[in-house]
Amino acid sequence: MVFIRQVIESFIFAWQALKSNILRTTLSLLGVTVGIFAIVAVFTIVDSLEKNVKESLKEIGDRVVYVQKWPWGFGGEYAWWKYFRWPEPNYNEFRFLADKLENAEAVAVLDARGSIDFKHGSNNGKGSVWGITQDYNKISEIEIESGRYFTPLETNTSKNVTIIGAKVADWLFPGQDPLGQVIKIAGNKFTVIGLQKRKGSSMLEFNGKADEKCYIPYGAFAKYFSSGRMNVDIAVKGFERDHGLQELEAEITGLMRSKRALKPRDENNFSINRPDAAAKAIDGMFAVLTLAGWIIGSFSILVGGFGIANIMFVSVRERTNLIGIQKSLGAKNYFILLQFLFEAIMLSLVGGLVGVLLVYLITLIPLGEFQLVMKAGNIILGLGVSSLIGMLSGLIPAMMASRMDPVVAIRAK
Repeated sequence: MVFIRQVIESFIFAWQALKSNILRTTLSLLGVTVGIFAIVAVFTIVDSLEKNVKESLKEIGDRVVYVQKWPWGFGGEYAWWKYFRWPEPNYNEFRFLADKLENAEAVAVLDARGSIDFKHGSNNGKGSVWGITQDYNKISEIEIESGRYFTPLETNTSKNVTIIGAKVADWLFPGQDPLGQVIKIAGNKFTVIGLQKRKGSSMLEFNGKADEKCYIPYGAFAKYFSSGRMNVDIAVKGFERDHGLQELEAEITGLMRSKRALKPRDENNFSINRPDAAAKAIDGMFAVLTLAGWIIGSFSILVGGFGIANIMFVSVRERTNLIGIQKSLGAKNYFILLQFLFEAIMLSLVGGLVGVLLVYLITLIPLGEFQLVMKAGNIILGLGVSSLIGMLSGLIPAMMASRMDPVVAIRAK
């Protein structure tokens, strides 16, 4: 109980010392403020970017591989000029994979066109139209706010039906229910059967903004927008039991080579692209940005730490007589040590709080569709680092003060 009371008294002494030197206290914490601001600001920006990008990547599916002509990465396995000679995947190959694949949960086709005119009465807009097959909603979930998804009959018979985005509904049906209404997509009539949930903009837009898309059955898309060309992107979703999708990728490779009659010594003439590879590349980029934040912030914190240590040495010198009086009245060494240690920690912690507050104020600035979000983890990190810097900066001065001889300290001028 006595120990706790002395700790509290040490804390009060430290607080009074800081209050008595407001200007010096303010100047001392600036370095820590700048350092914590740099670290927390970079972490907040990186976390917000990462969240936005990964939410955008959800659109291309989870546990999904894409069979395409071009690889997503630069260079790829072969020299770049070889890719030009490769054929595009086509609808017949999609049907072949859909019938033969045993390690696939779903197989779908998608193709898209941008800058397409939408019209209803005197209202119009311009967005993208996507042609998809029945299982596409298993590859990438199409969230329906009202209405429904395509039926197998509508997909198989290439019905002129569509699921429209929230922005398209705003353009064509302001204040109205679009379900059951007929719209014109590039001059062709389609009946609206579904309305997608509003998603807003994201960092990565795949063939147009999410709210400006219209989905239609692939057969209708091929009829109106492909001009007889049956080249497609084939999306294949694997089972959860297939870790790394190794079995799925191997089976796709074997079937595609068989379908294209490739000989054992022939190179593959198709690419199997994996969204998780893109996610790993993005993680690596954000790791570099995080490291840069630590480096930038560390220099400022280092300067701030030296500043606090210098001020604490000055404070010990100024209060030498007081230390002698306290020790002559029976104050223990740890009581003196805690006074100066608490003072250094409080000084650094206030600097950290100011830095975190500045970052929070920045998150309140409207940045359009991109939103900065400060995580609790970043706040704890900032305050934790500032407390640690305060402890390290004040430890040596506090130990010097606690070890003073009371007689020598009282005589000091």
